[in-house]
Amino acid sequence: MYTVYILFSRRYQKIYTGHTTDLVKRFHFHNVHGRQKGTLQYRPWEVIYLQNFDDKISAMKHEWLLKSGKGRAWIWSRIKEEFYANGYISGSVTSVHGISEI
Repeated sequence: MYTVYILFSRRYQKIYTGHTTDLVKRFHFHNVHGRQKGTLQYRPWEVIYLQNFDDKISAMKHEWLLKSGKGRAWIWSRIKEEFYANGYISGSVTSVHGISEI
């Protein structure tokens, strides 16, 4: 199983989107052992969104969708409307702003 995830740095107001087969290990890497320029300087990270897929291709397509302009707009709208109230974002990215799966 593949998981597409969104991380949020509350302190720096940054998001990071990725996919993995081991979310716990990957999350630990981002927060403790991270060496990537994209995540290292913005710690600590919180997982705010997850979606599971049976195959890597589907996960990668969804990740690409979230990284698109409309996908990022959807993420930020969910952060503002839902995350600050609930601590996570829910719903399907495909149902917002006319975004459809590839």
